[in-house]
Amino acid sequence: MSLSAAEFHALTPYEVAARLAHAQIGRHATIELVQRNAWEAEAAILHGALATAPGRWRLLLECDLLRLEKRIDAVLLTDRAILSLEFKHGARAFEAADLRQAEDYALDLHDFHAGSRRHPVVPVLVATEAPAPRQDLPLLWHGVIGPVMRANAATLGTLIATIQDAIGEPARPLDPDVWERAAYRPVPTVLEAATMLYRRNSVAEIAAARADAPNLTRTAAAIARAIAAARAEGRHLVVFVTGIPGAGKTLCGLNVVFGALREHGAAFLTGNVPLVEVLREALARDAAPQGGRALAAARRGAHTALQNVHRFLEHHVLHADHRPEARVIVFDEAQRAWDARQATRDTQRRVSRLTMSEPVHTLEIMGRHADWAVIIALIGNGQEINTGEAGLAEWGRVIAADPRWRAVAAPRVLAAVEPAQRLAAGRPGWLALDPDLDLTVPMRSVRDAAGAPWVDACLTGDAGAARAIAAEAGGVPFYVTRDLGALRRGLRAFCRGLRRPGLVASAGARRLRAEGLGVQVPDIADWFLRRWPDIRGSDALETFATEYDCQGLELDVVGLAWGGDFLPVGGTWQARRFAGHAWQVVRGEEERRFIRNTYRVLLTRARYETILWVPPGSPRGDAFHDGTRPAAEMDAIADYLLACGARPLAEAALPPPSAPAQRLLFGAVAAP
Repeated sequence: MSLSAAEFHALTPYEVAARLAHAQIGRHATIELVQRNAWEAEAAILHGALATAPGRWRLLLECDLLRLEKRIDAVLLTDRAILSLEFKHGARAFEAADLRQAEDYALDLHDFHAGSRRHPVVPVLVATEAPAPRQDLPLLWHGVIGPVMRANAATLGTLIATIQDAIGEPARPLDPDVWERAAYRPVPTVLEAATMLYRRNSVAEIAAARADAPNLTRTAAAIARAIAAARAEGRHLVVFVTGIPGAGKTLCGLNVVFGALREHGAAFLTGNVPLVEVLREALARDAAPQGGRALAAARRGAHTALQNVHRFLEHHVLHADHRPEARVIVFDEAQRAWDARQATRDTQRRVSRLTMSEPVHTLEIMGRHADWAVIIALIGNGQEINTGEAGLAEWGRVIAADPRWRAVAAPRVLAAVEPAQRLAAGRPGWLALDPDLDLTVPMRSVRDAAGAPWVDACLTGDAGAARAIAAEAGGVPFYVTRDLGALRRGLRAFCRGLRRPGLVASAGARRLRAEGLGVQVPDIADWFLRRWPDIRGSDALETFATEYDCQGLELDVVGLAWGGDFLPVGGTWQARRFAGHAWQVVRGEEERRFIRNTYRVLLTRARYETILWVPPGSPRGDAFHDGTRPAAEMDAIADYLLACGARPLAEAALPPPSAPAQRLLFGAVAAP
C-alpha cells in the first residue's frame, strides 16, 4: 500500500490495518488476528513519528521484495533518502538476527531497485519495547547503504528527523513518484530461482537481471518460441543456449522445467552431481520445512524433475522400448557431454551401459517421440574441466547425421576458436540462427558487469587488457591478500545482512593444506544450505569447495585460495599437477585448458566480491624450507593479479571521504 504522508495522516491506524488486510486477502493469503493487531500498532507508531513530516513524503507499507518472497514492513521516501523500516513488535532488545534482516532488505533495495541507486538507503530496526538506544549516526552520502539504525516506538520520529538533517539537501531531491515507477528486478540465486519457479512462478515474475541492465526474458522468450514451433510443426529440435559464465543459463533451464512447460513433464538433466544434490535438497526443504514424511515425499518429487544425465541415458539404453515421459529435456552443460570413448569406459565405480557418445544416445532416446521433442542444450563456454568432454562439435556431427533433427542457436556456436567447441563449419542447412539465444550480460555479478571480461583477460595472460578493463570500470570486485586470517575477516566484513560467504579452491591445489587450508567440504548440500552457527555451512569458513563442488552454483562473496597448480611464468600461465612429493609441469594442451578453466569457474562464483588469498609460501633459506610452495612463486602470483587490476584487500577497508568533506557537502549530526 502506497500513501503520501498527507494521505497516511488522514487515516486512523484501524483504517490502515483494514486496508492492509484487504490487500492481503487479495493475494489469497490468510490473515491472523495477531498480524492485524501488529499493523494497527505499526500505523500508530508511524502516525506519531511522522506527525510533522512534509505531505509530499511517501510511505509504502508491506512493500514486496519478490526475490526474498518477503515484504518490508515500511519504506519511507523523503526528499533525501530511502528509509527501510523493519518493526519487531514487543521486542525488548535489538537481536542480531533482526539487525541482519533489516540490513538485507536495504541491500536488496539498493542493488535491485533502479530508483535506489543514487540516494542513501538507510535500514532502521524498530524494536518497540527496547530501551532507548545510544548510537552515533554515521556520515551518509548519496548512493550508499548506511548501517542499521535502531529505534524504539518512542524514538523513531527523532531518528527520522536526525537522518534527514544528517544527509543535507541534495542537488536533485528524491521524487517518490519516479521512485515507485522505477524497475525492481532482483537477481535470484540459482537456489532461490529454483524454489520460486518450483512454486509455479515465472521467470518474468522473479526477474532476471540487474535493475539497470537488459534481462534474460529475451532468451526465455526465444526458447518458448522454438518449443512452440517444434510442437506446432511436429519437429525434433535441439535449442542451444550459449552464454558467458554467470549469465543465467541454469535459470533459463529451470524456467523450462518448472515454468510454463511443466505440464509436459520437462526434466532438467545434468552430470553435475553436486548441483543436482543441492537443488533437490533445497526444493525438498522448502516444500517440507518441518521434515519427516513430508520431506521424504518432497525429495522424491524433486528427484523426478532434476536427474543425473548419465543415469537417465543408461536407463533408456537398457529399456530400449521405453519412451521418455518428458517431451522436453534440458541438458545442462551440454558441451561437457561425454564422447564415445568416455561414455563406454568402465570404471571402478560403474559398468557403462552406453555404446555411443552421450549426444548420440540423447537424440536417439528423445527421437522415440514420433511427433515432436525438444532438447534444450545449455552451453557454458570456457568451463570444460574434465577429460572426455565431447564439445559442441560432437552435437553438430550427430544432428547432421540424423535427418529427423534440426537445431537453432546463436551465431556464437559457429565462431568458437577451438574446433571442439564449434557446432559446425560454415552454415549447415539444419541450423537456424537466433541471436536471442546468447546470454551476454553477467547476472551472477550483481553490481559489476566488468568481472567476466576481466577474468577472461587475466586467465589468457593479457595483464594489460585486464588492467584496462578494471580502470575503465572504476575497479573490479577482486581483492588480494596474503593473510588467511585477513581473508576470513574480509569475507565476513563484506557479507552484510544475510549475504553468504564461502571458501573455494582448485582440486589440484594440493599444497594448500600446508598453509592451513586443507579440508574439502564433506557434504555439499549442507555447505550451501546450512547457516552459521551451524558449522557445516559455508559461512563457517572452515572447509572449501572445489570446482567440481560449486560449478553451476554461487555464493554472495567468495574467498578463492590460489594454489601452486596455476602460476604465471615468463608472461604466460604454467599449469601443474602434484604427483608424489613434487609438482610436474603439464604439457598436454587439453589438461592445461582444464586447469585454466578450473580457475575461470572459481573466479566467477561470486555475486559480489571475490577475495583472492595467495599464501605466503615457504621462504628460501628457512630451516624448514618447503620446495613445493616456494615464496617466490606465490609472490609472482600475487604480483600478477595486482598488475591485472585486482586491489589489495586493505584498500577495501579504506574509510569514506574525510569527515570534514562530508559535513561540508551533506552535514552531520549525532543521533540520540
